[in-house]
Amino acid sequence: MANDSSETPQAGETYDDRPVHSEGLPPEVQAPLAAFKGAEPPAPQWFRDAIARAPERSFVESLGTKIELLTWGEVGKPGLLLVHGNSAHADWWSFIAPFLAEEHRVASMSLAGMGASEWRERYKFSDFAHDAEACARAAGLYAGGRKPIYIGHSFGGAQVFYAAARHPEHMAAAVLVDTGFGGPPPEVEAERARRREQIRNIPTADRPSRVYASLEQALARFRLMPPQPAGNAFVADFIARRSLKRAPLPDGSGEGWTWKFDPNMWDRLDRSSMASMAGAQAPKVAVPMVHIYGENSSIMRRRRAAEARFLGPDVREIEIPDSEHHVMIDQPLALVAALRTLLAVWPA
Repeated sequence: MANDSSETPQAGETYDDRPVHSEGLPPEVQAPLAAFKGAEPPAPQWFRDAIARAPERSFVESLGTKIELLTWGEVGKPGLLLVHGNSAHADWWSFIAPFLAEEHRVASMSLAGMGASEWRERYKFSDFAHDAEACARAAGLYAGGRKPIYIGHSFGGAQVFYAAARHPEHMAAAVLVDTGFGGPPPEVEAERARRREQIRNIPTADRPSRVYASLEQALARFRLMPPQPAGNAFVADFIARRSLKRAPLPDGSGEGWTWKFDPNMWDRLDRSSMASMAGAQAPKVAVPMVHIYGENSSIMRRRRAAEARFLGPDVREIEIPDSEHHVMIDQPLALVAALRTLLAVWPA
């Protein structure tokens, strides 16, 4: 997940868009791209080659909402649907997908309210599942009579889990990447509740939360949630640039940059259907499922601290060493290797 480390609001502003836990973080966590002053960090050849294999870009209409869709590979090969985390977008997979597209037809979607997808008044797990199937069918992932494998990171993994539990007929298998199910930590929810009481100027699709005068300024405000260093700055920079869109400056002097995601998405999210699946009522998922996680992930720390566990004992887990929550930023090639090896032999 990505977030904006905005400065303290200036006099006269009534909307506070600072993320939680923004004080006291080391510079490499608070603003991992600030040191580059708007320039692109050096990137290795493998990364440049991967992003050069640009996807086909389109939109799929689902439940009256336009959903952004990226695709790689030939229709007719086994299908993979990639789902990103909260406040993220489809391009979080754009340097991973090309490595999977030799053997698969690969699609990456931007969830409603994120990326270039349209926003909604309310967000529901059931609607995300509907959107995922619509994107999978539009991308040709069911061609040849085979069902696709869904792969989701973080919040996207929760959507994949929900779809696997409620609609197993939509997929052949599911892969979760560093996925937790308990929502934000209690202190995060408390801070959000406090901020909701203070908010008087709610941003909308027509009035973004904050507009930065320059791309350099906007990139300097990019950080990861949960907070962590960006394991590879060149990956974080690629993601950050595609997290932004142009918007009019408040003073009318021209255009600046603002974040694409709906800042009120979490408050507008109906979690009741997911909450009903917790504890003793947690469903047995019929499709094969694997969980890939980062060795040093905050998600795993929460789970070790007795957060409610959704994954059954039959769900195999794969650890990515020297990685935190954002595995594709910290260890992209290790994630590629894990996925390619897994998909070569699984599901049987």
